[in-house]
Amino acid sequence: MSKLSEIDTWLAENLSPLLAKHQVPGAAVAVFANGEVIDHAAGVLNKGTGVESTVDSVFQVGSITKVWTTTLAMQLVDEGRLDLDKPVRDYLPEFVLADDAAAARITVRQLTCHTSGFEGDIFTDTGQGDDCVAKLVATLADVPQLFEPGEMFSYNNAGYCVLGRIVEVLRGKSYDDCLREHLFAPLGLTHAAAGPYDAIRYRAAIGHIQPTPDDEPVAAPVWALTRSNAPAGSHLAMRPRDLLTFVRMHLNEGRADDGTQVLKPETARAMWERQVELPYLGLMGGAWGLGWMIFDWDGGPVIGHDGGTIGQSAFLRVVPGSNVAVALLTNGGKPMHLYRDIFGKVLGDLAGVEVPPLPEPDAAETPADPSRYVGEYSSQVADIVVSQDEDGELWLERTPKGIFADLGTGPEKSKLLGYKGDTLVVEHDGLGLHMPHAFVGDDGTGRAMFVHTGRADRRVSR
Repeated sequence: MSKLSEIDTWLAENLSPLLAKHQVPGAAVAVFANGEVIDHAAGVLNKGTGVESTVDSVFQVGSITKVWTTTLAMQLVDEGRLDLDKPVRDYLPEFVLADDAAAARITVRQLTCHTSGFEGDIFTDTGQGDDCVAKLVATLADVPQLFEPGEMFSYNNAGYCVLGRIVEVLRGKSYDDCLREHLFAPLGLTHAAAGPYDAIRYRAAIGHIQPTPDDEPVAAPVWALTRSNAPAGSHLAMRPRDLLTFVRMHLNEGRADDGTQVLKPETARAMWERQVELPYLGLMGGAWGLGWMIFDWDGGPVIGHDGGTIGQSAFLRVVPGSNVAVALLTNGGKPMHLYRDIFGKVLGDLAGVEVPPLPEPDAAETPADPSRYVGEYSSQVADIVVSQDEDGELWLERTPKGIFADLGTGPEKSKLLGYKGDTLVVEHDGLGLHMPHAFVGDDGTGRAMFVHTGRADRRVSR
């Protein structure tokens, strides 16, 4: 029996029990190795209806969409119509931020690797029309600059909306039509949806949320985030097998299964090259490429991306050296633990890759100067307060705001514990994880300028 056949049997026997273990209502997974694809599904798409998950069910892929948006942009690079190192304003003269000088310097490349430096979690609903992305870009005039363009990494959804708008302008069509005509069609995808009006043609998963960590997952009140954020990951949905068809194109030097050249070989390879290093965050990659996250794992390198929408989580990992890829799409519960159980087994057996352990507090890493971390930090979607109690313990309280508060996400407060230098971990969070928080920069007094969880939230207290 081949290793892939063994994985096929293992998934058939273990997927359902693992979903139950981690309170995940439904999931579908696909594995590519040795030129073959296997896929499995278990659970339900909607706890309210009981409709079963199947391998042809479509789930939202969330921010994995960003790799698709970058691929659309890189096709334009191949055509000589887009230069990554030109300012965004060369293509979008109307691109305006609160810091006009910074906006004038931001390049297309900085959009692809999250180094543009402006506040990125902008989820303004600008309607369902084909002009919604253009309208969202027009709302950015008051968005603040957190740091100089190119200075560091901070995950930026709005930056990808700007990138998607560039694609729209150069193609003369909507982002959804760009997906359909320049990726879905040449790749031969049969179960991929640019938005809800496409997804309803298939068996579509709905996300499930937990108002408190102890609650059972319940169907989310809405299916998706706003269409205006589609280039960042608010709408794209598909079955795992179709996601791996897209991945195979990248592994096969930009060629689709039928030989169609979707990207130039050198362009597909360039997307995996490191563009910016990340602070040590434990759960994320060590660097970012053009759209892709890069993981420095034993047995790697590994590339991939994750995605999260309203109660749906997606995980994608690719090992180019072994020509192996895995996609897992889920609709609630504790998907991170499910991901680790499945990917640890699959990547270990098929590619010799070891998924690193989850971050754990380290008693030997007691923060040397707690005052460096204490203070208030803020972003568009949350306020964070780091405090020190009379016993000298550090605490972090996160209060959601904006769209996340509207969805019923409540405040969380947890003790901060030592981990690695200026990266601390929470004692617990709603997902049962010790989420790393890196305190980076200096406000001029020795205090951290940002608390970084992938996104840099700026200090607002003096």
